[in-house]
Amino acid sequence: MTRRALPLVLAALLLMGSAGQAQAAGYRYWSFWDRDGDRWVYATQGPSTTRPADGDVQGFRFAVSEDSADAVRPRGTADFAEICAKTPARDGGKRVALVLDFGTEADAPGGEKPPAGRTACADVDADATTAEALAAVAGPLRYDTGALLCAIAGYPRTGCGEQVSGRGEPSSAPAARAAKEPGEPEDGGSGPSVGLVAGIAAVAVLGGAAVWQARRRGNAAG
Repeated sequence: MTRRALPLVLAALLLMGSAGQAQAAGYRYWSFWDRDGDRWVYATQGPSTTRPADGDVQGFRFAVSEDSADAVRPRGTADFAEICAKTPARDGGKRVALVLDFGTEADAPGGEKPPAGRTACADVDADATTAEALAAVAGPLRYDTGALLCAIAGYPRTGCGEQVSGRGEPSSAPAARAAKEPGEPEDGGSGPSVGLVAGIAAVAVLGGAAVWQARRRGNAAG
């Protein structure tokens, strides 16, 4: 590698590093969970398409997370028998136990304080979705134009899936989750990050430019 090519490759490595740092930013949003025995599992569908069965326990947690693998689980150990103890079964209906965790002050948007977490037993029609069950016990709900769930019980008052810095401050970058519902899975970290791919591409492009320049100088000298 020539001395002229070295600064180009170093610049590419710096780009890759900055891209990786940008990837570390999180998103402030409501994540959606299913209770499986004694553990929470990230939901594979959004609440507007999930149709829980009678006896299911589902949870929502408001927090800043990078992706589904990094998402913070709802707190609490309440089960269906405890949450729906005072709600009898009825013909043509179902009971869905909901755990609502409004998160911590560190994850709250500026000027807002998260309400205390709570549970609720939604008594809804047998074909109701989770979104309908949630609306029955935890309104008002707020959605954006892309059908992303933005607020439960009016919290937070503003914002919706915005990207924030590592300090919890809003970022100027657009929210990548805006087109997804909170329960819709991401890539789960199975592949390289967008920042890493962009960095590798930059190295390849600039490295190719360096080789081309070296060859051009060699041809000119000959």
